[in-house]
Amino acid sequence: MKIKSLYYYPVKSLAGVALDELRLDRFGPAGDRRWMLVDGGGRFVTQRKHPALARIQPHLVDGGLFLDIPGQDRIQVDVSDQSRRVSVWRDEIEGVLNATPEASEALSGFLGKRVSLVHMPESVTRPARHENLASVYPVSFADGFPFLVTSQASLDDLNRRMPWDAEMRRFRPNVVVEGAAQPWEEDLWEQVMLGAVPVRLVKPCSRCIMTTVDPDTGERSSDGNPLKTLATFRRTDKGVIFGANGVHLEAGTLRVGDPVTVEKTKESFPTCHC
Repeated sequence: MKIKSLYYYPVKSLAGVALDELRLDRFGPAGDRRWMLVDGGGRFVTQRKHPALARIQPHLVDGGLFLDIPGQDRIQVDVSDQSRRVSVWRDEIEGVLNATPEASEALSGFLGKRVSLVHMPESVTRPARHENLASVYPVSFADGFPFLVTSQASLDDLNRRMPWDAEMRRFRPNVVVEGAAQPWEEDLWEQVMLGAVPVRLVKPCSRCIMTTVDPDTGERSSDGNPLKTLATFRRTDKGVIFGANGVHLEAGTLRVGDPVTVEKTKESFPTCHC
């Protein structure tokens, strides 16, 4: 097996960026979801309610963030010295910095809803949360874990059951693995070597309505797929499953074409209720 593709997402719920190399820092993939949109109460804003966010393309250039918003000129984003408290799911995060007003105003105009853009600085530590994690693994504004690993063989199996082919980008992975002998093998992977980097896969990833959003148009599929089909054979007590969430155990750099080796497997996987 080997790494087929690599992605990171500079701003939570905006478009992703494909890379040939993905450097890792203390948060996981470098630059991944260190920015986020929040509403007036500091609550995170995503494609779950605003699928058009998929149409906004972020760029990290020499550490600086730029946004291509449809119908507007490219915006350079700067960080203010004003800190605040924001929330992602059950986590309340202190010390997050506001962007300067121009970027928030442009994003609010595009969405037709007042939002603010915020940044997680190096000084913030938001730990990944799971009963099997004894150590602290910092995570950015991602839903819960630094990594999402998916398998091309599993997507191919899903698409064989679908009325149309879904792109892997709908599932917003960081690492796509190709060459698995069977689909859904990743269900039982507990620790893998991605190139020279050990990654522990902590839990299966439960999927939501965001998988129905076309990553190019920002529109939801009219038939509810791929989530609708996935739910017919991948529903468990943990939700409708595709891919696995994980943490990296060492720093390093991942590259497309790097070998993928399974070092440890789980004894069982949550039973599917189909």
